Amino acid sequence: MRWRIALAGLLALSGVGAAHAAEPQLVSDVSDRDIEIRASFHGATELVFGAILYPDGVVPDGQTDIAIVLRGPSQSIRLREKDKLGGLIWVNADETRFRSAPAFYAIATSRPIAKMVDRNTADIFELGLNSLQLSPSSGMAPEAARRFERGLIDLRRRGALYASQTGTVEITNGVLYRALIPIPARVPVGHYTAETFLIRHGQVLAATTRDVVIHKIGFERFVAISARAFPFIYGAVVVILSVLFGWAAGVLFKRI
Repeated sequence: MRWRIALAGLLALSGVGAAHAAEPQLVSDVSDRDIEIRASFHGATELVFGAILYPDGVVPDGQTDIAIVLRGPSQSIRLREKDKLGGLIWVNADETRFRSAPAFYAIATSRPIAKMVDRNTADIFELGLNSLQLSPSSGMAPEAARRFERGLIDLRRRGALYASQTGTVEITNGVLYRALIPIPARVPVGHYTAETFLIRHGQVLAATTRDVVIHKIGFERFVAISARAFPFIYGAVVVILSVLFGWAAGVLFKRI
């Protein structure tokens, strides 16, 4: 398999000295570091794989866990809460701004997070949706901030932009590991990181990071660049095209 061949190359490049380190070391890679979005893009699957290098090559007894996080890019988001006025009309109520919420976040683990680390460790390394540091705007009551955080996470989970997969990291002979992380069609473009964490006895012993870039190509890239560089012209063209298509559809239906 392709991932096994790539892993063999990584192990050769890592050198023998890593195996004699005081703590185990991680070797990791991804199947695709450059994901292209085109008209036919319906999502992708990223394979994250690697190996654990133990001191003297001896696999210790006991449970070894792996957590893999694919995330990025961070963005500022304003979230509004809707409320019914008089039981009839939905209106904007409270709102808040998150300063650094990841546009995409997916975690895959070998076991449930609560069985691998305590809550404090999970929060430090942002392991799991409940441990994301979303940085809500200051001045909001803690309970209200938690309500907005739950709302944002729920919205993005329903859009497949946030995901948590338990038990999907395969560990072979305590050394080789792999996990498949689905990437939805609506994934935002930008720079991503694939982080791998080695966990034993509730502690993160090693971590590695691989960069992943998701970008548009072809006509989709031209449209995205035009919208950012010339927003007024882009908006005018969209309005004109909408009017023309509406007029053409009206003429067509009259003839039918």
